[in-house]
Amino acid sequence: MSDLSGSSRTDIKSQSSMFKTSLALRHFRGRVFYGVCLAGSLVGILLLIVLMNDIRQDGFEYFSRHFFTNYPSRKPEIAGFRGAIMGTLWVMTIVAATAFPIGVGAALYLEEYAKKNRLTSLIQTNISNLAGVPSIVFGILGLQLFVRGTIGYGPAICIGESCGFGRSVMSGALTLTLLILPVVIVASQEAIKSVPPSIREASYGVGATRWQTVSSHVLPQAMPGIMTGMILALSRAIGETAPIIMIGALTFVAFSPETPLDPFTAMPIQVLNWVSRPQAEFHDLAATGIVVLLITLLTMNTLAVVLRIKLGRESAR
Repeated sequence: MSDLSGSSRTDIKSQSSMFKTSLALRHFRGRVFYGVCLAGSLVGILLLIVLMNDIRQDGFEYFSRHFFTNYPSRKPEIAGFRGAIMGTLWVMTIVAATAFPIGVGAALYLEEYAKKNRLTSLIQTNISNLAGVPSIVFGILGLQLFVRGTIGYGPAICIGESCGFGRSVMSGALTLTLLILPVVIVASQEAIKSVPPSIREASYGVGATRWQTVSSHVLPQAMPGIMTGMILALSRAIGETAPIIMIGALTFVAFSPETPLDPFTAMPIQVLNWVSRPQAEFHDLAATGIVVLLITLLTMNTLAVVLRIKLGRESAR
Protein backbone atom coordinates (compact mmCIF):
# COMPACT_ATOMS: atom_id res chain seq x y z
CA MET A 1 0.00 0.00 0.00
CA SER A 2 2.84 2.38 0.86
CA ASP A 3 4.60 1.49 -2.41
CA LEU A 4 1.41 2.27 -4.30
CA SER A 5 0.97 5.65 -2.62
CA GLY A 6 4.65 6.48 -3.20
CA SER A 7 4.39 5.71 -6.90
CA SER A 8 1.25 7.81 -7.21
CA ARG A 9 3.00 10.73 -5.54
CA THR A 10 5.91 10.35 -7.95
CA ASP A 11 3.51 10.36 -10.92
CA ILE A 12 1.77 13.49 -9.62
CA LYS A 13 5.12 15.27 -9.14
CA SER A 14 6.29 14.32 -12.63
CA GLN A 15 3.02 15.46 -14.16
CA SER A 16 3.21 18.72 -12.20
CA SER A 17 6.76 19.42 -13.41
CA MET A 18 5.73 18.65 -17.00
CA PHE A 19 2.76 21.00 -16.66
CA LYS A 20 4.97 23.80 -15.29
CA THR A 21 7.42 23.32 -18.16
CA SER A 22 4.60 23.39 -20.71
CA LEU A 23 3.04 26.46 -19.08
CA ALA A 24 6.35 28.33 -19.10
CA LEU A 25 6.84 27.44 -22.77
CA ARG A 26 3.38 28.69 -23.65
CA HIS A 27 4.00 31.94 -21.77
CA PHE A 28 7.29 32.37 -23.64
CA ARG A 29 5.58 31.77 -26.99
CA GLY A 30 2.88 34.25 -26.03
CA ARG A 31 5.45 36.93 -25.22
CA VAL A 32 7.28 36.28 -28.50
CA PHE A 33 4.04 36.55 -30.47
CA TYR A 34 3.13 39.76 -28.62
CA GLY A 35 6.56 41.22 -29.42
CA VAL A 36 6.24 40.34 -33.12
CA CYS A 37 2.78 41.91 -33.33
CA LEU A 38 3.95 45.02 -31.47
CA ALA A 39 6.99 45.36 -33.75
CA GLY A 40 4.83 45.02 -36.86
CA SER A 41 2.40 47.67 -35.57
CA LEU A 42 5.22 50.06 -34.69
CA VAL A 43 6.83 49.64 -38.12
CA GLY A 44 3.55 50.51 -39.80
CA ILE A 45 3.00 53.52 -37.52
CA LEU A 46 6.55 54.79 -38.05
CA LEU A 47 6.24 54.49 -41.83
CA LEU A 48 2.92 56.36 -41.67
CA ILE A 49 4.53 59.12 -39.58
CA VAL A 50 7.40 59.45 -42.06
CA LEU A 51 5.01 59.64 -45.02
CA MET A 52 2.75 62.13 -43.24
CA ASN A 53 5.73 64.31 -42.37
CA ASP A 54 6.92 64.27 -45.99
CA ILE A 55 3.43 65.20 -47.23
CA ARG A 56 3.18 67.93 -44.60
CA GLN A 57 6.47 69.51 -45.65
CA ASP A 58 5.51 69.53 -49.31
CA GLY A 59 1.82 70.21 -48.94
CA PHE A 60 1.51 73.18 -46.62
CA GLU A 61 3.24 75.52 -49.09
CA TYR A 62 0.00 75.90 -51.08
CA PHE A 63 -2.38 75.39 -48.16
CA SER A 64 -4.32 78.67 -48.20
CA ARG A 65 -7.78 80.12 -48.78
CA HIS A 66 -7.12 80.40 -52.52
CA PHE A 67 -6.49 76.66 -52.72
CA PHE A 68 -10.13 76.06 -51.71
CA THR A 69 -11.69 78.84 -53.81
CA ASN A 70 -9.74 78.60 -57.09
CA TYR A 71 -10.27 76.09 -59.86
CA PRO A 72 -7.45 74.02 -61.43
CA SER A 73 -5.13 75.94 -63.72
CA ARG A 74 -2.08 75.41 -65.91
CA LYS A 75 -0.27 77.82 -63.58
CA PRO A 76 0.45 76.14 -60.22
CA GLU A 77 0.56 79.43 -58.29
CA ILE A 78 -3.15 80.09 -58.98
CA ALA A 79 -4.39 76.49 -59.21
CA GLY A 80 -7.00 75.37 -56.70
CA PHE A 81 -9.04 72.41 -55.51
CA ARG A 82 -12.57 73.79 -55.64
CA GLY A 83 -13.86 71.76 -58.58
CA ALA A 84 -12.67 68.50 -57.03
CA ILE A 85 -14.10 69.36 -53.59
CA MET A 86 -17.53 70.27 -55.01
CA GLY A 87 -17.58 67.17 -57.20
CA THR A 88 -16.71 64.97 -54.22
CA LEU A 89 -19.46 66.61 -52.11
CA TRP A 90 -22.02 65.96 -54.85
CA VAL A 91 -20.96 62.34 -55.25
CA MET A 92 -20.82 61.57 -51.52
CA THR A 93 -24.24 63.14 -50.90
CA ILE A 94 -25.87 60.91 -53.52
CA VAL A 95 -23.91 57.86 -52.33
CA ALA A 96 -25.08 58.37 -48.73
CA ALA A 97 -28.69 59.00 -49.83
CA THR A 98 -28.81 55.77 -51.86
CA ALA A 99 -26.55 53.37 -49.95
CA PHE A 100 -28.07 53.96 -46.49
CA PRO A 101 -31.72 53.00 -47.19
CA ILE A 102 -30.85 50.17 -49.57
CA GLY A 103 -28.12 48.70 -47.35
CA VAL A 104 -30.03 48.96 -44.07
CA GLY A 105 -33.23 47.73 -45.71
CA ALA A 106 -31.45 44.68 -47.12
CA ALA A 107 -29.87 43.93 -43.74
CA LEU A 108 -33.23 44.23 -41.95
CA TYR A 109 -34.87 41.91 -44.45
CA LEU A 110 -32.16 39.27 -44.22
CA GLU A 111 -32.05 39.34 -40.40
CA GLU A 112 -35.66 39.96 -39.41
CA TYR A 113 -37.91 38.80 -42.24
CA ALA A 114 -36.19 36.33 -44.57
CA LYS A 115 -36.49 32.62 -43.85
CA LYS A 116 -33.25 30.78 -43.20
CA ASN A 117 -32.94 28.52 -46.24
CA ARG A 118 -30.58 27.81 -49.11
CA LEU A 119 -31.62 30.91 -51.03
CA THR A 120 -30.84 33.31 -48.18
CA SER A 121 -27.58 31.45 -47.51
CA LEU A 122 -26.63 31.90 -51.18
CA ILE A 123 -27.50 35.61 -51.03
CA GLN A 124 -25.49 36.05 -47.83
CA THR A 125 -22.48 34.29 -49.34
CA ASN A 126 -22.61 36.47 -52.45
CA ILE A 127 -22.84 39.66 -50.38
CA SER A 128 -19.80 38.62 -48.33
CA ASN A 129 -17.88 37.78 -51.51
CA LEU A 130 -18.78 41.11 -53.14
CA ALA A 131 -17.18 42.93 -50.21
CA GLY A 132 -13.81 41.58 -51.38
CA VAL A 133 -14.18 42.23 -55.12
CA PRO A 134 -11.60 44.72 -56.53
CA SER A 135 -13.01 48.20 -57.04
CA ILE A 136 -12.10 48.25 -60.74
CA VAL A 137 -14.71 45.52 -61.32
CA PHE A 138 -17.41 47.83 -59.96
CA GLY A 139 -16.02 50.53 -62.27
CA ILE A 140 -16.51 48.26 -65.29
CA LEU A 141 -20.06 47.45 -64.14
CA GLY A 142 -20.84 51.15 -63.62
CA LEU A 143 -19.46 52.02 -67.06
CA GLN A 144 -21.78 49.53 -68.75
CA LEU A 145 -24.85 49.94 -66.56
CA PHE A 146 -24.95 53.63 -65.66
CA VAL A 147 -22.79 55.43 -68.25
CA ARG A 148 -24.03 53.49 -71.30
CA GLY A 149 -27.39 52.53 -69.80
CA THR A 150 -27.35 48.89 -70.85
CA ILE A 151 -26.23 45.50 -69.60
CA GLY A 152 -24.95 44.49 -73.04
CA TYR A 153 -28.21 43.10 -74.40
CA GLY A 154 -31.86 43.96 -74.21
CA PRO A 155 -33.35 47.46 -74.01
CA ALA A 156 -31.18 50.36 -72.86
CA ILE A 157 -32.03 52.86 -70.11
CA CYS A 158 -32.60 56.03 -72.14
CA ILE A 159 -33.45 59.53 -70.94
CA GLY A 160 -34.61 61.50 -73.95
CA GLU A 161 -32.21 60.98 -76.81
CA SER A 162 -29.28 59.85 -74.62
CA CYS A 163 -28.97 56.44 -73.03
CA GLY A 164 -27.65 56.11 -69.50
CA PHE A 165 -26.47 58.96 -67.33
CA GLY A 166 -23.30 59.57 -69.30
CA ARG A 167 -20.05 60.53 -67.59
CA SER A 168 -21.86 62.45 -64.87
CA VAL A 169 -22.08 62.84 -61.10
CA MET A 170 -24.97 60.35 -61.01
CA SER A 171 -22.95 57.63 -62.76
CA GLY A 172 -20.05 58.07 -60.36
CA ALA A 173 -22.31 58.11 -57.30
CA LEU A 174 -24.26 55.00 -58.30
CA THR A 175 -21.02 53.15 -59.11
CA LEU A 176 -19.60 53.96 -55.67
CA THR A 177 -22.93 52.96 -54.13
CA LEU A 178 -22.53 49.49 -55.63
CA LEU A 179 -18.99 49.43 -54.28
CA ILE A 180 -19.89 50.11 -50.64
CA LEU A 181 -23.29 48.37 -50.48
CA PRO A 182 -21.82 44.97 -49.41
CA VAL A 183 -19.88 46.68 -46.61
CA VAL A 184 -22.97 48.59 -45.44
CA ILE A 185 -25.14 45.46 -45.52
CA VAL A 186 -22.64 43.32 -43.58
CA ALA A 187 -22.02 46.05 -40.98
CA SER A 188 -25.76 46.61 -40.54
CA GLN A 189 -26.38 42.88 -40.17
CA GLU A 190 -23.76 42.61 -37.44
CA ALA A 191 -25.29 45.59 -35.64
CA ILE A 192 -28.77 44.06 -35.84
CA LYS A 193 -27.48 40.69 -34.59
CA SER A 194 -26.00 42.41 -31.53
CA VAL A 195 -29.46 43.47 -30.31
CA PRO A 196 -30.46 41.05 -27.48
CA PRO A 197 -33.34 38.67 -28.35
CA SER A 198 -35.01 39.60 -25.05
CA ILE A 199 -35.86 43.05 -26.50
CA ARG A 200 -37.75 41.45 -29.38
CA GLU A 201 -39.49 38.98 -27.06
CA ALA A 202 -40.57 41.77 -24.70
CA SER A 203 -41.99 43.76 -27.62
CA TYR A 204 -43.90 40.76 -28.97
CA GLY A 205 -45.11 40.04 -25.42
CA VAL A 206 -47.00 43.34 -25.21
CA GLY A 207 -48.66 42.77 -28.59
CA ALA A 208 -46.38 44.71 -30.96
CA THR A 209 -46.21 43.67 -34.60
CA ARG A 210 -42.95 42.70 -36.26
CA TRP A 211 -42.61 46.07 -37.97
CA GLN A 212 -43.29 47.92 -34.70
CA THR A 213 -40.67 45.80 -32.99
CA VAL A 214 -38.11 46.40 -35.72
CA SER A 215 -38.74 50.13 -36.14
CA SER A 216 -39.17 51.06 -32.47
CA HIS A 217 -36.76 48.71 -30.70
CA VAL A 218 -34.34 46.79 -32.94
CA LEU A 219 -33.35 49.62 -35.28
CA PRO A 220 -32.68 52.25 -32.56
CA GLN A 221 -30.56 49.74 -30.63
CA ALA A 222 -28.59 48.83 -33.76
CA MET A 223 -28.20 52.41 -35.04
CA PRO A 224 -24.74 53.07 -33.46
CA GLY A 225 -23.21 50.12 -35.29
CA ILE A 226 -25.09 50.92 -38.50
CA MET A 227 -23.93 54.55 -38.54
CA THR A 228 -20.35 53.54 -37.80
CA GLY A 229 -20.33 51.06 -40.69
CA MET A 230 -21.97 53.62 -42.98
CA ILE A 231 -19.44 56.37 -42.27
CA LEU A 232 -16.49 54.00 -42.62
CA ALA A 233 -17.91 52.78 -45.94
CA LEU A 234 -18.19 56.41 -47.11
CA SER A 235 -14.58 56.93 -46.00
CA ARG A 236 -13.60 54.13 -48.35
CA ALA A 237 -15.67 55.53 -51.22
CA ILE A 238 -14.27 59.06 -50.94
CA GLY A 239 -10.73 57.80 -51.59
CA GLU A 240 -11.51 55.46 -54.48
CA THR A 241 -9.90 56.31 -57.80
CA ALA A 242 -10.16 53.27 -60.09
CA PRO A 243 -13.99 53.18 -60.44
CA ILE A 244 -14.14 56.94 -61.03
CA ILE A 245 -11.46 56.74 -63.72
CA MET A 246 -13.29 53.81 -65.32
CA ILE A 247 -16.56 55.70 -65.72
CA GLY A 248 -14.66 58.64 -67.25
CA ALA A 249 -14.49 61.35 -64.60
CA LEU A 250 -12.70 64.41 -65.96
CA THR A 251 -9.14 65.14 -64.89
CA PHE A 252 -9.34 68.89 -65.51
CA VAL A 253 -12.54 70.68 -64.44
CA ALA A 254 -12.69 74.47 -64.23
CA PHE A 255 -16.29 74.52 -62.94
CA SER A 256 -18.47 73.06 -60.21
CA PRO A 257 -21.29 70.62 -61.05
CA GLU A 258 -24.74 72.15 -60.60
CA THR A 259 -26.93 69.09 -61.27
CA PRO A 260 -26.44 65.33 -60.83
CA LEU A 261 -26.14 64.99 -64.64
CA ASP A 262 -23.18 67.37 -64.98
CA PRO A 263 -19.58 66.22 -65.61
CA PHE A 264 -17.37 66.20 -62.54
CA THR A 265 -14.05 65.36 -61.02
CA ALA A 266 -13.15 64.15 -57.52
CA MET A 267 -10.33 64.79 -55.09
CA PRO A 268 -8.38 61.58 -55.87
CA ILE A 269 -8.65 62.26 -59.61
CA GLN A 270 -7.35 65.80 -59.24
CA VAL A 271 -4.44 64.60 -57.11
CA LEU A 272 -3.64 61.98 -59.76
CA ASN A 273 -3.70 64.66 -62.46
CA TRP A 274 -1.25 66.86 -60.56
CA VAL A 275 1.09 63.98 -59.75
CA SER A 276 1.27 62.96 -63.41
CA ARG A 277 2.61 66.38 -64.44
CA PRO A 278 6.39 66.88 -64.68
CA GLN A 279 6.61 70.22 -62.83
CA ALA A 280 7.62 70.00 -59.16
CA GLU A 281 5.10 72.72 -58.24
CA PHE A 282 2.22 70.48 -59.28
CA HIS A 283 3.64 67.70 -57.10
CA ASP A 284 3.47 70.09 -54.15
CA LEU A 285 -0.12 70.89 -55.10
CA ALA A 286 -0.84 67.15 -55.09
CA ALA A 287 0.62 66.90 -51.60
CA THR A 288 -1.70 69.71 -50.49
CA GLY A 289 -4.64 67.84 -52.00
CA ILE A 290 -3.59 64.69 -50.13
CA VAL A 291 -3.53 66.70 -46.88
CA VAL A 292 -7.09 67.90 -47.54
CA LEU A 293 -8.21 64.35 -48.33
CA LEU A 294 -6.56 62.98 -45.18
CA ILE A 295 -8.17 65.67 -43.03
CA THR A 296 -11.54 64.75 -44.55
CA LEU A 297 -11.00 61.05 -43.84
CA LEU A 298 -9.85 61.67 -40.25
CA THR A 299 -12.88 63.92 -39.68
CA MET A 300 -15.24 61.23 -40.98
CA ASN A 301 -13.62 58.53 -38.84
CA THR A 302 -13.78 60.79 -35.77
CA LEU A 303 -17.44 61.48 -36.52
CA ALA A 304 -18.07 57.72 -36.68
CA VAL A 305 -16.58 57.25 -33.20
CA VAL A 306 -18.48 60.21 -31.73
CA LEU A 307 -21.78 59.09 -33.24
CA ARG A 308 -21.27 55.55 -31.99
CA ILE A 309 -20.65 56.77 -28.44
CA LYS A 310 -23.52 59.28 -28.49
CA LEU A 311 -26.08 56.95 -30.03
CA GLY A 312 -24.91 54.13 -27.76
CA ARG A 313 -25.59 56.26 -24.69
CA GLU A 314 -29.00 57.30 -25.97
CA SER A 315 -30.04 53.71 -26.74
CA ALA A 316 -28.87 52.58 -23.30
CA ARG A 317 -31.28 54.97 -21.54
